[in-house]
Amino acid sequence: MRQKRAKAYRKLMSLYAMSFGFRQPYQVLVDSHMCKEAIAHKIDLVKQLGVVLQGTVKPMITQCCIHELYLQGKEQQPAVDLAKTFERRKCNHREAIPGEECLSSVVGETNKHRYVLATQSQELRQKLRAIPAIPLIHMKRSVMILEPPSDTTLRAKALEEEKALHPTAPEAAKIPSAATPTEPIRKKKKGPKGPNPLSVKKRKPKPEASATARNTTAESESAIGEKRKREDDDGQSSAAHTERSGHKRKRRRKHGVSDSAGTAGQD
Repeated sequence: MRQKRAKAYRKLMSLYAMSFGFRQPYQVLVDSHMCKEAIAHKIDLVKQLGVVLQGTVKPMITQCCIHELYLQGKEQQPAVDLAKTFERRKCNHREAIPGEECLSSVVGETNKHRYVLATQSQELRQKLRAIPAIPLIHMKRSVMILEPPSDTTLRAKALEEEKALHPTAPEAAKIPSAATPTEPIRKKKKGPKGPNPLSVKKRKPKPEASATARNTTAESESAIGEKRKREDDDGQSSAAHTERSGHKRKRRRKHGVSDSAGTAGQD
């Protein structure tokens, strides 16, 4: 399979999985015409189904489709043997009916069991396109093709997406009604944001504050200078006073030395 086609098939199966709940292994209903086509072109049907659906598959067939192969004689014995390897899907038909009618009744009106239908009947495919969420597979010149989703499937997908946007009944009951007064939600005003505080330089002090600081330091220095000057003036005044009075500090003599000197002079 080409890469472009494989990508398209993968995207298509993800649509069925996300919107309608398809899961692996995919249940593939195979009709008698598809079995004959696989034998005629010598195709491994199970392997090709897995490649087209981009996942594991579980092929299934009804008893009515096998009965159709029995009625076509021994020439279709290889197709019968292939059909017997598939899982048997009960159709609850007591008497065998045509395979197209049987598959249509098994799928139903909503395809609640999430079947993928592999059939060569163009009439059956045209009929099933009116039912949403049915992947259809057919063979064209020994190439297996997965049909794009029908208009009914796309409308059902859009409806499911619309339902997902609205609350369910239990959720709607929890939501307060519009009659009850509620405080209005204040919206934050959007405006220019301030600068990063880590990248902003620190503010410089105002000139008035710096001038006052300088004045206070000058006053303190002048006070200290005046104090020192006053102390110097006090020292100079005391020295001048001693000079004016003329009195000097007398030196005291020791008594022993003076007495010995006096007696020596007398002798």
